[in-house]
Amino acid sequence: MIRAVIRVRRPWRLAAEAAALLVAAVVAFPLYWMVLSALKPAGEIQSTDPRPWTLSPSLDSFRRVFEQQDFGRYFLNSLLVASAVVIASALIAFLAATAVTRFRFRFRTTLLVMFLIAQMVPIEALTIPLFFLMRDLGLLNTLGSLILPHIAFSLPFAIWMLRGFVKAVPEALEEAAYIDGASRARFLWQILFPLVLPGLVATSVFSFISTWNDFLFAKSFIISDTSQSTLPMALLVFFKPDENDWGGIMAASTVMTIPVLVFFVLVQRRLVSGLGGAVKD
Repeated sequence: MIRAVIRVRRPWRLAAEAAALLVAAVVAFPLYWMVLSALKPAGEIQSTDPRPWTLSPSLDSFRRVFEQQDFGRYFLNSLLVASAVVIASALIAFLAATAVTRFRFRFRTTLLVMFLIAQMVPIEALTIPLFFLMRDLGLLNTLGSLILPHIAFSLPFAIWMLRGFVKAVPEALEEAAYIDGASRARFLWQILFPLVLPGLVATSVFSFISTWNDFLFAKSFIISDTSQSTLPMALLVFFKPDENDWGGIMAASTVMTIPVLVFFVLVQRRLVSGLGGAVKD
């Protein structure tokens, strides 16, 4: 009987695995083509008969990328902005999620609904108002004009996601901590914070990716001081009126992708548990 069940289920399992491999291949193919195009010599990139391989890989495209003036500064600016957004949004979201979950106060439901509404507004519709706001605050042409908007856009999603993690922590654990003499601050940072850390990692991934790949705000708020530009702006150097340098574009895109992959590797374990809701009673 057991063998019969295994025989019946095995084809479905094989089909599911095959489908998963197919989806993974489809998702990974653009990344493969990006790296391949970065390694191809100029003649193969401009060929009318593109091939999914190259027999003469070259690093000339990467050399042109790293020889661009201020490329290293752009990289550091992107890293600084993304790190500031991830840290600030994680801390603020953790405190806000704890407040809306553990405390009862007026307009709490209204506040949560406002978080949802904030996620529905497209970024493009707010770019012009944000431009005037950054101008009035004197933050144009500074990294602050990129950090503050990204923190604001990251918070609604982070608060909503962390709210479930905080709510999953039993109140009996909090009461036991108070009975043992722990203060509210100690419970918050030494007990609650480690339990919701997987959720913080999951929200940090989305904050990091959206900030790292941002082009709209960088193009709109960094107008004249190119020393404050971020890495996506470096791609504009390879877009030329007569002919685009596709090898340079693909090489720069590959360099931009590496920090994201490194970040994923570092937080991989906690990211999986965070997306799965690992906090249990």
